[in-house]
Amino acid sequence: MEVRIQSIHFDASEQLQSFIQKKTAKLEKYYDDIKKVEVSLKVVKPETAENKEAGVKVLVPNGELYANKICDTFEEAIDVCIDALEKQLVKYKEKLRNK
Repeated sequence: MEVRIQSIHFDASEQLQSFIQKKTAKLEKYYDDIKKVEVSLKVVKPETAENKEAGVKVLVPNGELYANKICDTFEEAIDVCIDALEKQLVKYKEKLRNK
């Protein structure tokens, strides 16, 4: 599974990148045929408390799943996105099984 991290208008730290790698790796527990995970990070203007936006796109055969969240920190936003994607992957897998 390939993970692509895109940070818009800033550089993501090594720590943040390894956090994302670790979190996205957990998605394979729910569905093992994930082709690619694309993560986009950006700081939303104006400078408010909740201004870190994370979008996570999971590419699977015949489709893609997406979650987007704005939180205080990128870690928190990634956490919430991964939780949402886990649910989506479970549903996707069930749908495939019922075909």
